[in-house]
Amino acid sequence: MRLNQITLPALDVEASIAFYQGLGLRLIVKALPHYARLETSDGESTLSLHQTMTAPQGASAVVYFECDELDAQVGQLQARGYAFDQLPRDEPWLWREARLSDPTGNTICLYWAGENRRFPPWRLLG
Repeated sequence: MRLNQITLPALDVEASIAFYQGLGLRLIVKALPHYARLETSDGESTLSLHQTMTAPQGASAVVYFECDELDAQVGQLQARGYAFDQLPRDEPWLWREARLSDPTGNTICLYWAGENRRFPPWRLLG
């Protein structure tokens, strides 16, 4: 089984398209005003945006994008006007993470984990 796509709610699909294109995703479907689909740079997974009339409230999913040069990527995004809720920091689970919110308020985590992404010291399966 492989993860194909994640679909996020978007109050303004066009604003969300611009946000995710700025992160480096490539637009592959544009069915405004209700839907769009973007592809990651490696082409292995996609992110869909579906128009909603109200922003989600309470706990929600977090979408993670792995970046080889996290600190440099965050610096470039800040220079282009992206505001971060959390700047890059080392976490106890051995990942380096930065967080920001998309135009609808969905939480996005940019991170670097290296080998610890799939093989942390506490992994159960070999």
